[in-house]
Amino acid sequence: MNKRTVSLIILGVFTGAIIGGVLGELFGWMLPQGVVKEFFLTPLSFDIGGLAGNETGVIILDLKIITLKFGLAMKFNFTSVIGIAVSYYILRYFR
Repeated sequence: MNKRTVSLIILGVFTGAIIGGVLGELFGWMLPQGVVKEFFLTPLSFDIGGLAGNETGVIILDLKIITLKFGLAMKFNFTSVIGIAVSYYILRYFR
């Protein structure tokens, strides 16, 4: 029985999201203005670390000698979600 490691699953899903996002940008570049282009390019944004008064999605730790910025921002569009689903299916299919 061939078990998948969690790191392989995360890497596969992350790669699928990247490929789907790139394909979505290519579709947006090729498609004319309209509802279809809007559908493919409308992102769902997700930010972790946003504090009032700081940049969006960034926590700033100022130590006077060095300034550290922490944060995570993700944007998903329709094609990146399709890329995640396809990569998950491929990971399940090739056990």
